[in-house]
Amino acid sequence: MDHEHARVFHLDRESFDESVLKMPKHQLASRAKGRDSHHRGESHDQKEYFESIAKAIGDAQEILLMGPGTAKLQFLKHAHKHEPKLEARVVGVESADHPTDGQILAHARKYFRAKDHMLGTNAGL
Repeated sequence: MDHEHARVFHLDRESFDESVLKMPKHQLASRAKGRDSHHRGESHDQKEYFESIAKAIGDAQEILLMGPGTAKLQFLKHAHKHEPKLEARVVGVESADHPTDGQILAHARKYFRAKDHMLGTNAGL
């Protein structure tokens, strides 16, 4: 996840499904011109972007947020304020500098296996 797009992966032991969500073009143009409003709260476009991400991951049992920069933390702040049930399912937030799809999948599978092992459950990947 970054300020331009979010790649959403739903995965289980054998398969995965990916979708890509993009920040509305108006917000991208504003950011490119230096009018980034992240210090003043969410813009309408950013809120719309985060709402689309929340909808895409709404039925996930556990959520790992990954990406460079601050977008993942801003999304978590959005979830705290607007989607508390979703926020409660976020089990990790990790920095990653634009990983490939394969790197994301490998990291997520390893992360959830380690979490399940630590908790003594076998529900993970």
